[in-house]
Amino acid sequence: MLDLALSVLCSSLIFVVFKLFAVYRINTLLAIVTNYMVACSCGLFFYPQAIHLSHLSTQPWFLGTLLLGVFFIVIFTIMAKSSQVNGVSVTSVATKMSLVIPVLFAVLYFKEVLSIFQVLGILLALAAVYLASTKQGAKLRKRHGWLPLMVFLGSGIIDTSIKFIQEGFLMDSEYPIFSSTVFGAASLTGFLFLGTTHLKKPVELNLKSILGGICLGVPNYFSIFFLLRALNNDSLNSSSVFTINNVAIVLFSTLLGIVLFKEHLSPKNWLGVILAVISIVLVALF
Repeated sequence: MLDLALSVLCSSLIFVVFKLFAVYRINTLLAIVTNYMVACSCGLFFYPQAIHLSHLSTQPWFLGTLLLGVFFIVIFTIMAKSSQVNGVSVTSVATKMSLVIPVLFAVLYFKEVLSIFQVLGILLALAAVYLASTKQGAKLRKRHGWLPLMVFLGSGIIDTSIKFIQEGFLMDSEYPIFSSTVFGAASLTGFLFLGTTHLKKPVELNLKSILGGICLGVPNYFSIFFLLRALNNDSLNSSSVFTINNVAIVLFSTLLGIVLFKEHLSPKNWLGVILAVISIVLVALF
């Protein structure tokens, strides 16, 4: 449970850093690419063995990490577009609702068995995510309705892929280098995307955005690292881990928003917070 709690904490810190991007007018794309470079460096730093690219490329999980890295950038881009045209609330709901995909995969593929309390907890978790994340005035535009759908599918595929690779191809000692390779692939993809963007509109390199990327990269790395460790823990099945992880992030991020940014919650949001607590108790204890 400690690993899961640390993953939730790191993921929630990402929310705080993103909020501060707007305050300090940081170039989000440049900071995101820098963040992936920093996250990659963290994995290399914490991996105790010598790293040889030729050996790395022969690992059974190597191709999967490259695809995941590309997915990270693509889904981020779609999330950014959806946030602009549909609003942050709609996009946030789509992202967290994606927990359904890895949960269903765990039940169907890994034959995980859920108790009636856990099923009830997962259903409450979905309601909690919707109620806690939806802000007044949030509206889905029909023309751009495919964007939240892609965010939903993409986020779910990323979580499912991480579980699939962790379960079938990854040893405990390889978590740092696996995470590093994923973020390295995301960084390379990001540079290509940044270069393409620069041709259309020059991207200004500035120290502020790079520092923002560093502040984002460290918790980003550890959010994945601790999630992998939590998935490897026998005390909770992966369905429970993904449910608790997603709902706890919404819950903790909401509380951080109240404390740090004086955000106002509607009665519907508070109901979502209460349901989030109940869902976590049901999934974790039963």
